Amino acid sequence: MAGALATLAACGGRDRPTSELQSAQINTIGVNAFLWRAAIETVSFAPLASADSAGGVIATDWYANPSNPNERVKLTVTILDQDLRADALRVAASRQVSQSGQWVEAPVQAATVQKLEDIILTKARDLRRKALAS
Repeated sequence: MAGALATLAACGGRDRPTSELQSAQINTIGVNAFLWRAAIETVSFAPLASADSAGGVIATDWYANPSNPNERVKLTVTILDQDLRADALRVAASRQVSQSGQWVEAPVQAATVQKLEDIILTKARDLRRKALAS
């Protein structure tokens, strides 16, 4: 028994492997955790259609603002990398307007998509800063 304990004690040596991965990369999802969380929070106003953390894709269902019920939007956020970088994020939006009781495709302003990307990136950076501070 004492021999078995001595053998087990020897296994707990100081030569543990070290990891140089950033904390956002050590997780169970396949994409940057800060970008993922920020994206989920940003699009939470719309009903969630699907969220694939391994593939990094968040898709909402159609959302109509109660103050403008004749217009609705659907969003897809794709996180492309494990690093927290601006080019690791892509937002796509679809917009429809109601005409004579039918939903008709309408253009989405590029500034709208850019604004959503900026909001997500800013939230992700804030989340990272808070995580590093604690």
